[in-house]
Amino acid sequence: MIIVTGAGGRLGRAIVEELLERVPAEKVAVSVRDPEKAQWLRERGVRVRRGDYAEPASLAHAFEDASQVLIVSADAIGDTAVSRHRTAITAAKEAGARRILYTSHMGANPSSLFAPIPDHAATEAALEESGVARTSLRNGFYAATTLMLLGDALRTGELVAPQDGPVSWTAHADLAEAAAVILADEGRFDGPTPPLTGSAALDLADVAAIAAELTGRPIRRVVITDEQYVANLLAHGVPEPQARMLAGMFAASRQGEFAQVDPALADLIGHPPTPLRDVMKAALTE
Repeated sequence: MIIVTGAGGRLGRAIVEELLERVPAEKVAVSVRDPEKAQWLRERGVRVRRGDYAEPASLAHAFEDASQVLIVSADAIGDTAVSRHRTAITAAKEAGARRILYTSHMGANPSSLFAPIPDHAATEAALEESGVARTSLRNGFYAATTLMLLGDALRTGELVAPQDGPVSWTAHADLAEAAAVILADEGRFDGPTPPLTGSAALDLADVAAIAAELTGRPIRRVVITDEQYVANLLAHGVPEPQARMLAGMFAASRQGEFAQVDPALADLIGHPPTPLRDVMKAALTE
């Protein structure tokens, strides 16, 4: 049985929907923190069980009869994230899974300036230590992040942020489809995948230009220092650790950590990746 964790979240839910296009529902199960929110899956014949990375006993039940387990990365950073991922890896191994998959990141490396990225690298190392066949899905940077980075730009006409670098923004829908393809074709990738990215690397000046085109409003890219950016976030009530983490994203992009473009995603899903413009159009004109 294929177990997908985090099916209540955006990526996990989309993965299950894509998987059900390829695998009979009776061969699919989900591990979710709130089974009531996954009733729609139960109605489609999917096994739904409660599972929480912070509660190992719940995972033992949720992962029962697993052939493959897809661990969707936790909504946490640092030691908390890595500890929860290790707990899930251990539970999947003890459940007898033949293969463990993990939603990693294209820039996974222990020295990244963006705090979540070393967590992905540490989790990949934990997967290797497990001794179980493994696949790390090195997902491109979520294209939906650009909508958060726009902030008040649609109102003010200015996209204010630190100097950045090009990023190969990638749609959730494409990454979900790729995960489903890999789950349905067990063993297609052993170890890390190539970077699963969009087909172009764009910076925030490009994002501002696309937003202006879509909305018909002038939007100017304004560059500030990292410290000014952090101060602005703090003034809006963002906790300092989160503000520093977000500033690290720009520092990492300036070093080119997210700039690589690779054809692997297009090859997997059988069509060109969704352009950033299409992702932004769906969000800005809905």
